[in-house]
Amino acid sequence: MIIRKSIEEIEIMREAGRIVAQTLEAIKRAVKPEISTIKLDKIAEDFITKKGAKPAFKGYRGFPAAICVSINEGVVHGIPSCRRLKEGDIISIDIGVEYRGFHGDAAITLPVGRVSSEASRLIEIAKKALQMGISRCVVGNHLYDISHAIQTVAEKAGYSVVREFVGHGIGRSMHEDPQIPNYGHPGKGPRLEEGMVFALEPMVNAGGHEVEVLPDKWGVVTRDRSLSAHFEHTVAITKVGPLVLTSL
Repeated sequence: MIIRKSIEEIEIMREAGRIVAQTLEAIKRAVKPEISTIKLDKIAEDFITKKGAKPAFKGYRGFPAAICVSINEGVVHGIPSCRRLKEGDIISIDIGVEYRGFHGDAAITLPVGRVSSEASRLIEIAKKALQMGISRCVVGNHLYDISHAIQTVAEKAGYSVVREFVGHGIGRSMHEDPQIPNYGHPGKGPRLEEGMVFALEPMVNAGGHEVEVLPDKWGVVTRDRSLSAHFEHTVAITKVGPLVLTSL
């Protein structure tokens, strides 16, 4: 069942989303060669806590950190560690926040210093795929109109979208119905209605779409070890169009 949110509830989620966006901005300023990912996690947790919110990922199904960090071939759910970033890496940061009983969730992929043209293009295409998905979050559209828009952007650029992991509804719970694949046929799935709130999150691989889970049972990487980029926003469907809740 897709839970629709009231205007008042969406406003609280807007506050949660703003904290997520502000945290990502703090992370952007910190990302550079030689910084460890555990240091980025500390920066994020301290920032979220000072804002009166909770890092929603920490403890979720046993996840040990406030943020997920996935480097290069990493797709999602990477655990922060002592690993230090290197010039030319790309790093995906996924942050979830709980505030006044509601959640916000967003992700970005960042270059570390100067990166290859291939990596830059992948990041831009993944970002564009998210933007196109958001543009389909319109009352009366079908759910898979979003999925199809994301898939089209990625595959037209010669990339693939991850199929084992998907976007999701969000609200009082971090993960609510429906699941939102990053592929599918337009005109399928439930009709979009005012008050629905989704976390759209295209995961775009430079190579094949297949992935595998690391021995730590959390980190997900591309099976062919090609680069991967991940972007996410929490978006409310309103009668005047999509409202991105995780923007500044």
